[in-house]
Amino acid sequence: MRFISVKIILALSGACLLTFFISSRLLNGSLYSNARLLTPEATSAKNNLSSEDARRVEFWVLRKNESLLENVAKTTSAPIQLEPPFPGDLYATDATYLHSKCPENLRDRMAKVPEYKDVFLRTIPLLQWNKHATEQEYKRLSRYNGAHGWNVIGYEDLKDALSYLNTSANAFMFDDWEERPNKTSNCIRCAVIGNGGILNGSRKGEEIDQHDYVFRVNGAIIKGFEKDVGTRTSFYTFSTNTMKNSLGAYRHVGYTGLPQSAETRYIFLPDHNRDYYLVKASITHTPIKKGSDKSNKPPTFFGENTGPEKFKMYHPDFIRYVRNRFLRSNILKTSSRNIYRPSTGATMLFAAIHSCDEVNAYGFITENYARYSDHYFDRGYRRVVFYSNHDLRLEMKLWKKLHNYGIIKLYTRDENASTIQR
Repeated sequence: MRFISVKIILALSGACLLTFFISSRLLNGSLYSNARLLTPEATSAKNNLSSEDARRVEFWVLRKNESLLENVAKTTSAPIQLEPPFPGDLYATDATYLHSKCPENLRDRMAKVPEYKDVFLRTIPLLQWNKHATEQEYKRLSRYNGAHGWNVIGYEDLKDALSYLNTSANAFMFDDWEERPNKTSNCIRCAVIGNGGILNGSRKGEEIDQHDYVFRVNGAIIKGFEKDVGTRTSFYTFSTNTMKNSLGAYRHVGYTGLPQSAETRYIFLPDHNRDYYLVKASITHTPIKKGSDKSNKPPTFFGENTGPEKFKMYHPDFIRYVRNRFLRSNILKTSSRNIYRPSTGATMLFAAIHSCDEVNAYGFITENYARYSDHYFDRGYRRVVFYSNHDLRLEMKLWKKLHNYGIIKLYTRDENASTIQR
């Protein structure tokens, strides 16, 4: 949720405090005296709102409260361990990506880095599908809230939703790799595209499209920015919450629908029960029958002729593993711990690291982020705002470290925002 402009942060601060007051009372019946959702940067903005900004504030507050309270309602009152090893640092296994034909694949390189050799798991399951919906697995994973487990959904609803993810395409990221013509090597090259302002004026579009697969996330606007971000979308990562927020918040700058093409696959990051309800409705082309998105008509976000092979869903073990072992933020030691998870973009990038043979990352936060607007599609400069549901500074440090180790190639740039073309 980084689309709120600096001009409207002051108005959001009051809403955030109200939101957090409610969540704190729900968690333990008291208000944490030092709690805050916004960082100091966010609370220093001017209180000068246009009518358009006021509407965006209202939209953000409604969505943020809905998301936060839904997560809080699913948490338990049991004490939370704040130091490693974290509860749940045991995972299922999946050998799908062990047998790369690439002679110098990324997973081999990652395992050779001393800092990560005991942290990186080659067999962590990336995706969940029909075979995972067992009573034994539900008992194990229903202890963890949000995207980190199955506490957000009952067993029968989970089993029902995952029963529709029952093809080989649901179990493997690159389900069409063997059928792809004109492969130049046995190495799978992936471009992973964030939405950072550093991409505006980058002219990296052609380079991005030359990869075997292109990953995108949330409000990935392409029209009008093809020279900077390319045209292809192989994988679109989202949660129902982030997708709907993006469609509402970025419509005025041209985000009117999800990427759609023959090669596009949609990867759910399931942090609510609504994700499970939506994947079923989208595959069966039936109305959503439960939850806050209950509808009278089938969803049309993904087009009209989508079958099960178009959808994938991240495994909660994978998201919890990324949090526990790579993005173990100090936020987990604060009163905001129950709303913290890796950002959607970070989850997408780690999925690529665990499946591709080569990863080039574009549009992710870098040390000179303040020189660029929040998003590449912003019509004017908008300052990056940090919220406690993600730790973008920790992610920034990690991307630089992975770049220095040669695990990923991170696109960086040294240019003043005033020179960027819009």
